Amino acid sequence: MFPLLSKSARFQKLVTQTNEENSNEVHIHDIPGGPAAFEICVKFCYGMTVTLNAYNVVAARCAAEYLEMYETVEKGNLIYKIEVFLNSSIFRSWKDSIIALQTTKSLLPWSEELKIVSHFLDSIATKASMNTSKVEWSYTYNRKKLPSENGNDPHWNGMRKPQIVPKDWWVEDLCELQLDLYERVLTAIITKGNVSGAVIGEALNAYASRRMPGFNKGIIQGGDVVKNRLFLEKISRLLPTDASSISFSFLLKLLRAAILVECEELERSELMRRIGKCLDEANVADLLICAPVGEAIFDVDTVQRLVEEFVAGWQHAQTDSLLEEELQEISSPKMVSNPSKLKVAKLVDGYLAEIARDPSLPVSKFVNLAELVSSFPRPFHDGLYRAIDMYLKEHPGISKSERKRMCRLMDCRKLSAEACMHAVQNERLPMRVVVQVLFFEQLRATPSSGGTSTPDLPGSIRALLPGGSHGSSRSTTTNAEEEWDTMGTAEHINALKGELATLKLSAGGSEGSSRNSHGGGKGNNVEKVVAANKMKSLMSKRLFSKIWSSKERSSELTSSDTSESPDSTVAEETKSTPSRSRRVSVS
Repeated sequence: MFPLLSKSARFQKLVTQTNEENSNEVHIHDIPGGPAAFEICVKFCYGMTVTLNAYNVVAARCAAEYLEMYETVEKGNLIYKIEVFLNSSIFRSWKDSIIALQTTKSLLPWSEELKIVSHFLDSIATKASMNTSKVEWSYTYNRKKLPSENGNDPHWNGMRKPQIVPKDWWVEDLCELQLDLYERVLTAIITKGNVSGAVIGEALNAYASRRMPGFNKGIIQGGDVVKNRLFLEKISRLLPTDASSISFSFLLKLLRAAILVECEELERSELMRRIGKCLDEANVADLLICAPVGEAIFDVDTVQRLVEEFVAGWQHAQTDSLLEEELQEISSPKMVSNPSKLKVAKLVDGYLAEIARDPSLPVSKFVNLAELVSSFPRPFHDGLYRAIDMYLKEHPGISKSERKRMCRLMDCRKLSAEACMHAVQNERLPMRVVVQVLFFEQLRATPSSGGTSTPDLPGSIRALLPGGSHGSSRSTTTNAEEEWDTMGTAEHINALKGELATLKLSAGGSEGSSRNSHGGGKGNNVEKVVAANKMKSLMSKRLFSKIWSSKERSSELTSSDTSESPDSTVAEETKSTPSRSRRVSVS
């Protein structure tokens, strides 16, 4: 008993108290670290060999504090010995510091009061913030490194570089920490300010992937919903403020998970704001988020909010740039095509084509989403046409007004030749759309029009075109609603197909004769005028008169759903179809 008394002030107090109570027993119930830690202290008092390591050193330190094994009691006491071991070994070791930090959680509040936790946090954060050239200890790194990081940079004049430590070398080792400790360590690293936001973002991505099963697949596999919600909220709050520091895929995975576990609106809104700013990096598959509840297949509301955030960010950036421009630039600004706007427009078109297959998707959601990017520059509307056609195919029972509203989204002047060919055969489209497609196709195919004149059409046909009669008095009274909603019959569509083929052959023949004649420019011009007049007559007197007369004779036209989907016939929107003349601007 004497060795214990000689080194522990607490034992001295307990024995004194026991003697006063005439008791032969000393009770110790609340020693931190339990029997294992107490055994280390007792062995030290009796001069036995004690083995300290990263797993037991914190418990031994807390137990020694409990037993008051100070230097004032005896020189070279256990607390002093443990402090020397911590400073000379554990704090200097990267992996030992992480292991020892994990043990502090079961030793609260002792480990906090003794500042052991704060010392470990500082030690780990300092090492993670060091210049990579000074990293000489071992670490875990199973992810793919850059060629330059592996010493295989091909631009090194045939010489092999020494292996370079990657900037995020510490990420995987910290994934072993539980959430509360991980949050404190990462906050300490961020506070030091020597680690870039990109590395912080990568660290959070790796931690979420490791600690939340199914995170990378966009699902949450079991677990406590409340615990998962808390996890995601803390990860979201640790995200760097710089939007470019976090990968788009990671943000999207966070949003998917946040929707599944029903995180607070504040966290979800912040994630949507961040994703909306870099929406041009997404692809269609990224946006196919499953609806959490209800009969709907896709979560269209979330995607609409993402597009709204992108539009709002673009408008804000445009306002700022205008304020910085000179006065003359503001008075006559230059229209510059933004590549990101084009990407988002194509992204929305592709997304609409996918969700069009959802039988429960209302027209209003389809139209509202399409209208968000209606002002964005797009050389072709093929993608939008494909989406509209897919919706009409899957929803044959929509009303006339809804069909009209959808078709107004599309500009027939921006359809490629392939899309036009499909449109004139498409029995799902209103007759007005088919007429417009053929009209603008004629303008492209007519060399003499130069894109500045309109064929001499009957008033009833001109009423079907954008802008009505283009300024002339309207001699024929028509019902605009019926014109929009009338569907072409199979007979009409086949006639349109044949006339379009004749139209293209006539235009092609005119070009061929122009190329093969060598006599002079005068003969060529005569041939072009003749070909143009021929096509004008064909379009106005035969084709449109035939359609219009058939339309007026029919009391009701029915539609069928036999046209093929434009999946295989509509060309990519980026494919350019050269026109032989300028397109007419029709208001």
